[in-house]
Amino acid sequence: MIFKPLPLEGAHLIQLKKFSDERGFFARSFCKDEFEQAGLESDWVQVNNSLSRKKGTLRGLHFQRPPQSEVKMVRCIKGAIWDVIVDIRKGSKTYGEWVGAELNEENRDMMYVPKGFAHGFISLTEDSEILYMVSARYNPDLEGTLRWNDPFHGIEWPMAPQILSEKDQNATDWNESKSISL
Repeated sequence: MIFKPLPLEGAHLIQLKKFSDERGFFARSFCKDEFEQAGLESDWVQVNNSLSRKKGTLRGLHFQRPPQSEVKMVRCIKGAIWDVIVDIRKGSKTYGEWVGAELNEENRDMMYVPKGFAHGFISLTEDSEILYMVSARYNPDLEGTLRWNDPFHGIEWPMAPQILSEKDQNATDWNESKSISL
């Protein structure tokens, strides 16, 4: 695996190191030892699978508060998504900043989302499917939502969303009191 640090502290784009021959290729998408050597979370408690049937489906921006803050590792296994993370860690030098990357079935890249970040994505194709691992169990009482178009972060989405859940539509504006202290 190739770990590429992103401009937000602790965030990485992870690329597969492929070993190819006439049959195709082989690559590891996770190795506990390599993650630990890179100083990244290596204990996952849950693997989630999400399918967005329609292009323009936006999910997020979601996070969990302490003590259930979670690390995510996100990969698009079918279709394509624009994957976005926002630093919501109180006191962070990149607080409020965001980064996005296209994850798709061709590049097989993965987004490593540290604790204290909100995460979301928009589907760029029909039937976009993602698989993601999380380091903490889901707790609805500690879940939070950052509005996808909040001026707090100013994300430049590649398209306007066509489909949003009621929860994501009703997310309120961000303010400092919602910041995460880890």
